[in-house]
Amino acid sequence: MVEFVFLSEKNKERYLRIITPLRKVLARLGVHPNILSITGLILSVVAGFVYSLGSFFWAAWIVVLAGTCDALDGELARQTGKNSRFGAFFDSALDRYSDGFILMGLGWYFAGGSILLGSGGEASVGNQSPWVVVLIILAMAGSFMVSYTRARAEALGLECKVGLMQRPERITLLVIGSLLGSIPVIGLIFVKVMLLILALSTNITAIHRMIHVKNQFLRENQAE
Repeated sequence: MVEFVFLSEKNKERYLRIITPLRKVLARLGVHPNILSITGLILSVVAGFVYSLGSFFWAAWIVVLAGTCDALDGELARQTGKNSRFGAFFDSALDRYSDGFILMGLGWYFAGGSILLGSGGEASVGNQSPWVVVLIILAMAGSFMVSYTRARAEALGLECKVGLMQRPERITLLVIGSLLGSIPVIGLIFVKVMLLILALSTNITAIHRMIHVKNQFLRENQAE
C-alpha cells in the first residue's frame, strides 16, 4: 500500500487501534458491516445539510463519525467473516454518494442557498462565491475520478493505488479545513483554501493514476 501524504501507514494503523474496542463491541452485538456503511451514508447526508447552514465545526465532527463508520465496516467484515465482493462494491458505491452529499452541502452554502433555508440573512449573501462553487464542482469530479480510475484499472487487471489524495486524505483535509473554518472572521479563508487544495490535489491524483496505468500498458507491450 502506498504511503499517505497526511496519513502515514503508521498513523492509519494507530487510528485503527483506537477504534478497535468499538469494532469488537459491534462484532459482539452482531452488527452487520453493511449497516455501518449505510450509517456512514446517513451521517454524510446530515453533514452536507449542516455544511449548507454554514456550521463548519459541527459538520466536521459529523464527517469524523461518518469516516469512522467507513473505517469500521471493512474491519468488522474481516473480523466477523462477512467480507464479500458485494460488500466491497456496496461500500465503495455508498462512499461516492457520501462524498457527493458532503460537497453538495458546501456548494449550497457558497451558492447562498442558506438564504432559502431561512438562515444566514445578509451574511449568506456575503458568502456567495461562484468561484468557490466551481472549486467544489472540480473537487467532486476529481474525487469521483480518483475512485473511478482505480476501479477501471483493476477491472483491466492492473494495480492502481498510487496518488496523494485518496479517500482518507480527503476526509482528513476536509475535517481540518472545516474546524479551522469555525474560527471567527478568518475561518472562511481556511475553508476556501482547503477547497482549492482539494480541487487541485484530487484531479492531480486522477491524472497521476491515468499516467500510471498508461505506463503499465507500455511495459506490457514492451515485454511482448
